[in-house]
Amino acid sequence: MRFLALLSSFHLIVTNSSSSMQQPLCHDNESSALLQFKQSFLIDEYASEDSYAYPKVATWKSHGEGSDCCSWDGVECDRETGHVIGLYLASSCLYGSINSSSTLFNLVHLRRLDLSDNHFNYSEIPFGVGQLSRLRSLNLSYSRFSGQIPSELLVLSELVFLDLWGNPMLQLQKPGLRELVQNLTHLKTLHLSYVNISSTIPHALANLSSLTSLFLRECGLHGEFPMTIFRLPRLQNLSVRYNPDLIGYLPEFQENSPLKMLYLGGTSFSGELPASIGRLGSLTEFDISSCNFTGLVPSPLGHIPQLSRLDLSNNSFSGQIPSFMANLTQLTYLDLSLNDFSVGTLAWLGKQTKLTYLDLRQINLIGKIPFSLVNMSQLTLLTLAKNQLSGQIPSWLMNLTQLTALDLGGNNLEGGIPSSLFELVNLQDLSVQGNNLTGIVELHMLSKLKNLTELQLSGNRLSLLSYTRTNATLPKFKFLGLESCNLTEFPDFLQNQDELEVLSLSDNKIHGPIPQWMWNISKETLRALVLSRNFLTGFDQRPVVLPWSRLYHLQLDSNMLQGSLPIPPPSTLVYKVSGNKLTGEIPPLICNMTSLMLLDLSSNNLSGRIPQCLANFSKSLSVLDLGSNSLDGPIPQTCTMSNNLRVIDLGENQFQGQIPRSLASCTKLENLVLGNNQINDIFPFWLGALPQLQVLILASNRFHGTIGRWHTNFRFPKLRIIDLSDNEFIGDLPSEYFQNWDAMKLKDIANGLRYMQTRPTFEFQGYTWISDYMYSVTMTNKGMRRFYENIPDIFMAIDFSGNNFKGQIPTSIGSLMGLHLLNLGGNNLTGQIPSSMGNLIQLESLDLSQNKLSGEIPWQLTRMTFLEFFNVSHNRLTGRILQGKQFATFENASFDGNPGLCGSPLSRECESSEASPPTRSSSKQGSTSEFDWKIILMGYGSGLLIGVSIGYCLTSWKHEWFVKTFEKRQRKWTGKERKGHRG
Repeated sequence: MRFLALLSSFHLIVTNSSSSMQQPLCHDNESSALLQFKQSFLIDEYASEDSYAYPKVATWKSHGEGSDCCSWDGVECDRETGHVIGLYLASSCLYGSINSSSTLFNLVHLRRLDLSDNHFNYSEIPFGVGQLSRLRSLNLSYSRFSGQIPSELLVLSELVFLDLWGNPMLQLQKPGLRELVQNLTHLKTLHLSYVNISSTIPHALANLSSLTSLFLRECGLHGEFPMTIFRLPRLQNLSVRYNPDLIGYLPEFQENSPLKMLYLGGTSFSGELPASIGRLGSLTEFDISSCNFTGLVPSPLGHIPQLSRLDLSNNSFSGQIPSFMANLTQLTYLDLSLNDFSVGTLAWLGKQTKLTYLDLRQINLIGKIPFSLVNMSQLTLLTLAKNQLSGQIPSWLMNLTQLTALDLGGNNLEGGIPSSLFELVNLQDLSVQGNNLTGIVELHMLSKLKNLTELQLSGNRLSLLSYTRTNATLPKFKFLGLESCNLTEFPDFLQNQDELEVLSLSDNKIHGPIPQWMWNISKETLRALVLSRNFLTGFDQRPVVLPWSRLYHLQLDSNMLQGSLPIPPPSTLVYKVSGNKLTGEIPPLICNMTSLMLLDLSSNNLSGRIPQCLANFSKSLSVLDLGSNSLDGPIPQTCTMSNNLRVIDLGENQFQGQIPRSLASCTKLENLVLGNNQINDIFPFWLGALPQLQVLILASNRFHGTIGRWHTNFRFPKLRIIDLSDNEFIGDLPSEYFQNWDAMKLKDIANGLRYMQTRPTFEFQGYTWISDYMYSVTMTNKGMRRFYENIPDIFMAIDFSGNNFKGQIPTSIGSLMGLHLLNLGGNNLTGQIPSSMGNLIQLESLDLSQNKLSGEIPWQLTRMTFLEFFNVSHNRLTGRILQGKQFATFENASFDGNPGLCGSPLSRECESSEASPPTRSSSKQGSTSEFDWKIILMGYGSGLLIGVSIGYCLTSWKHEWFVKTFEKRQRKWTGKERKGHRG
């Protein structure tokens, strides 16, 4: 048998050799065309990214041995005719433009053309491609083409393979996707991922009966996905990932479906997973991450034995994680994170011995770290972050010897970090941030982790011994989080770190100046530096501009920095230096930071005028906070171009003049704070045209005149907080505004306490970085000036106190049922307190003091079961003070200065001849039904407790940090997608 096999092999070699000898030579005109094509490009090793790239055309010769083009590297000839029918120049280091006069298009017999992974200098795909009418396979992926895909490509009716993937500057719009699929009806593989299509998916795609692979990832697709595409008889691979405006539903799958790979992640597909998913017996990869799926995970999913990749993350799946997962024994990648599971036992994990990637982040895990992980010896990434895990970090984690990434952050783990954790010598990324860990971490313990580049110890009660006068060689870090590590000085080992990209030392006890050597660390690589909330006083030697040429994010806030304002490099996107003692003017050098997204210089002693160039930032700038300084002069024109501004805070300065009318162009503005200045203007009614404005603070200025009448074009549609206090306004209260401020009429309390904020976000090197900016405001509440460091997103307030408003309180104010604070004190209001105020059942603070109000206190105010502060002092009110419920908690000061009032808590008793307190039947101001009284009593039963909890705004600072999305991390750990899996 062995002899026969050798004989057969010998016969095959002889046959092939004979055939090769008989093959005709390359045609001269085609050889010449190829050589001219070669000469039109430069050879550049950086033009291709594949590690195995090499210049295939380098060996092409025009004379002598090896001049037959059919023998050239990358060239295929027809064995009978000698015509060039295939050209395979993928990853050939070609650099240069290509146009329709290229001799490439003289090769009219070409059937297969592969120019992928070269650099064609963002030239357009030449219309000359239409001359290659015999083409069956065309691969131009990742080759830096741009512009509209030419219509001439659509005449290539023989195409069965078309790959234009990875050219994000390419467009397929005129003609579009519809025209392409109507003309190229023989397609088996269509790969257009990252091409800008920006259209719906045509139903005609379902007519491509030969289609086996369809890749439309991140193409700007929208509308509804045609369900008939799922029924294509030969479709094996389907990816429409990262098209967030694409909606759709999963169909009832058939038994004979050939689907092997289904990627829908990052779309708006929704509904429940159908039980028929279990019929996809060939399915190996299933990704529906970051969609809108709900309900239970159906048990038939466990009947797909070949499944190797399963990603259900970031949906709203509920119920227990099903134990049928134990049946999926071929899984290598499993991501269940960010769902609403009620986690039961995870014993089934013990059978997943092939897993290399496991993400169970934020799925309500409780108890100890599951012991069922102990035998997962193939795991390279494990994250259990943001659960409620408790107990100690187990020493048996050292069994997971292949781990490159371990994230246990955001749990309730306690005790020390076991020394065995530092035996995981393959670790590249280790995070234990945000737990209750204690003890000492000595830096020499990290010396075994030669590959460690990311270390997060922040937010525990650990103490880092940073003194390194040992022979231990520490890793070269890229990401280093040492917040709250009891540091008292800058760790000296940082002097040898030259590859850092992110460094956070915030919330420590570092005193004194920033040492000069800090300016020399990682000059070319540092992207983010966070030194917030320490006791830093300044700089040993401050450069004019900080030296990190690629810095994106800088936080120096909440220290004791003195001197002039330090200026980050022009690359900076986020700059926070609030809460220091900086002086002097804002230097013109700040104008170089033209890409700023967030600028917070508040709570310093800066003086002078705002540089006019700040108005030029508005295209990218989201937050401009210069509050609580000593800045003066007029407010410069801003929003003079398209802009992204959401917050402008110039409060507590010395600005003069008028509000610039250009603010009317800030159409995304949500928060405008101009209080405590010297602005001399009338009420800026024109701001009512801003569709997103929620907070308007104009207190303590020199505003004057009347508020004026409400107008449909200036209606403040989302306004929820307005403070006009301590100005010189006159005239009647704006009853029409009260009647039409719809956002203040919402009385439903949202689930969970959230705060008003904006989150400037940017990406670099596979990470998404989020910098939270919490809205804040200072207002008079319950008789005291209060600083709301965080504003609950349900908080609604009106403060018109300290003006010269006159006339009656309009009854329309009773329609603002979402109000928590109402202050009309210190005016010249007359007439009675309107009974409609009883509708303000969410109200916690009501101040009507120092007016000229008369009549009795309406009994309807007893409906205010959340009311904690009530002040009607120094008016002309008469009658008996309301008794019971919340009114039993108010003291004398609430009613002083009303000679006609009597009854508790005043010492002045009511005479028997005086009118009895108003009742439901006798009141002339309105009546209520039995149903209303039930609501009042029910509200009072729980009102005190809830009122107190809402009334006191939380003032603890919110822990700020960059957030790495695991989608980006996933790309990092699975390698470059273009070289491997391309779904």
